[in-house]
Amino acid sequence: MSDDHAVMAEVEGLRIVRDARTILSIDHLEIRAYERWALLGPNGSGKSTLLAVLSGRLWPTSGRITLLGERVGTVDLRVLRARLGLMSATLTRQLRAGLSVHDAVVTGVDGALEAWWRTYAPDEHHRADALLVQLGVGGLAAKPLGVISEGERARVLLARVLIADPALLCLDEPASGLDLGAREELLVRLGELFNAEHPAPALLVTHHLEELPSGLTHALLLRGGAPVASGPIEQVLRNEEVSTTFGISVEVARHSDGRFSGRAR
Repeated sequence: MSDDHAVMAEVEGLRIVRDARTILSIDHLEIRAYERWALLGPNGSGKSTLLAVLSGRLWPTSGRITLLGERVGTVDLRVLRARLGLMSATLTRQLRAGLSVHDAVVTGVDGALEAWWRTYAPDEHHRADALLVQLGVGGLAAKPLGVISEGERARVLLARVLIADPALLCLDEPASGLDLGAREELLVRLGELFNAEHPAPALLVTHHLEELPSGLTHALLLRGGAPVASGPIEQVLRNEEVSTTFGISVEVARHSDGRFSGRAR
């Protein structure tokens, strides 16, 4: 099997139970090295719960989970998490407002919250600055996180995740709460990453078709904690499947740049 077809994450018989209620149930899911997945569904559908499992942050009630070739339960998850790059609102709240943008990024090398916990090598500092430039926020390196805009902060947090060169990129609603301009700037940058010559495999959670960047290859639709449809994105993001997922008649459009949109019919 070639590296392009290596299985990065696999789920068999996954169940998450809370207060005697099953909130997520997936019989089988497989993420391969060349795939970038969208996880879509309404509130409470289980998207972020599934992402937490696949990023090594949540232990399932039952089922067999394999991440980066390692069976969950037989490996130290702390080691795996270093290779599973998670971008989430929880991380935003953990970082100190006075931390500089540069330090917020360079500490992503080992997931630290403060730069004084270790000494970073010159090439790590250079990598942090290069990522900030790549994502269009190079001029903010010295500024505190607390004074930059939400859209700028989203790109800084993306740089923080990327600096660790994750084997699987896990993005939990990266465009949530952004205004139109900030959302589009972030999605352009994500599209560039996903359309690169050798893009990293990725999982991206969102409620909205409009928040999907170009370059995604597959999609999983969830409703009530169970899959509605799963597979190549052009076979999944269709009127009938999306309508069933959101419980409303939806007309899906795919645009020439590979982006999607949806509106009620």
